[in-house]
Amino acid sequence: MTELVAVKAALKTQAVETPSWAYGNSGTRFKVFAQQGVPRTPQEKLDDAAQVHAVTGAAPTVALHIPWDKVEDYSALAKHAEDRGVKLGAINSNTFQDDAYRLGSICHPEAAVRRKAVDHLLECVDIMDATGSTDLKLWFADGTNYPGQDDLRARQDRLAEGLAEVYERLGDGQRMLLEYKFFEPAFYATDVPDWGTAYAHCLKLGPKAQVVVDTGHHAPGTNIEFIVATLLREGKLGGFDFNSRFYADDDLMVGAADPFQLFRIMYEVVRGGGFTSDVAFMLDQCHNIEAKIPAIIRSVMNVQEATAKALLVDASALAGAQASGDVLEANAVLMDAYNTDVRPLLREVREEMGLNPNPLAAYKASGWAEKIVAERVGGEQAGWGA
Repeated sequence: MTELVAVKAALKTQAVETPSWAYGNSGTRFKVFAQQGVPRTPQEKLDDAAQVHAVTGAAPTVALHIPWDKVEDYSALAKHAEDRGVKLGAINSNTFQDDAYRLGSICHPEAAVRRKAVDHLLECVDIMDATGSTDLKLWFADGTNYPGQDDLRARQDRLAEGLAEVYERLGDGQRMLLEYKFFEPAFYATDVPDWGTAYAHCLKLGPKAQVVVDTGHHAPGTNIEFIVATLLREGKLGGFDFNSRFYADDDLMVGAADPFQLFRIMYEVVRGGGFTSDVAFMLDQCHNIEAKIPAIIRSVMNVQEATAKALLVDASALAGAQASGDVLEANAVLMDAYNTDVRPLLREVREEMGLNPNPLAAYKASGWAEKIVAERVGGEQAGWGA
């Protein structure tokens, strides 16, 4: 009973950051399917995010993407968020949607283009100062399509130089979170293709630089939980971008493709102390055909369920089986936790927090979906074209 109380207490502290762009229209490279009621401004994205937090109690912050969420007054935007019960989270940069970045951004062979990219990253730090955000999240589409297209080592030198300049600009309590992706849009060589490359740059930069693990950014068969365990052991796991993948960077709802993998990842997080540290848990998803807000609510719930199962692993029994070399028993201990139906436990947790035990039902009953369809008429919907 004491252990169950501790599990419930831990779950009540869980926070999953939602991404502003997930509330807007998105799609494939072929087509974006527009939906009714989609936000037209950063403020309306925050209004929707507030609904997710209101029914889950576990999504208190919202990540911004610059320039998609660019405004004149970021202090006012932060106040808008707080008035609705949420706060602004990580600031995500964009060095992949400008014609100048055809051959890369901070790894580009031309100094003028590299300067443009670094200036944008410095602008993002300025925005962090204005919003009170602590995390600058960096993902670079930089890379090459053909052997010989550019000097691979020189591109790493340019990357290191650009990151170092931005790192020096960070203030007290601010971090640089470096993301990696093994391919796309570069097909021959990506400049930050794996956790080792990201880790090497972060290690050289210093303690304010940490690695982000996007669960969709790995080759098939990659043992992501091993990466998580290693980065936690080294004190270099800065956060997650949670989503699901079947083939590549599919950006589907987290836990949709392989919930067992999500459980294994969260077990390593719990085992390595990441659940009680400053590891940032964020969604990075594109809801192309499903309703935006319910999909995000479901995603938060999926993370909660995986976390609850990870917290229920009998650590003592597992350690004993591992020490005695009992392979089957060790696996059974882990599987017992995974096979536990934690939905009743999470319903209890929500009720104790004063929430509806069924977040999706609570959202449906709120009338928010009908309200935004009726009111958000005209203007330009947020999203990106295909």
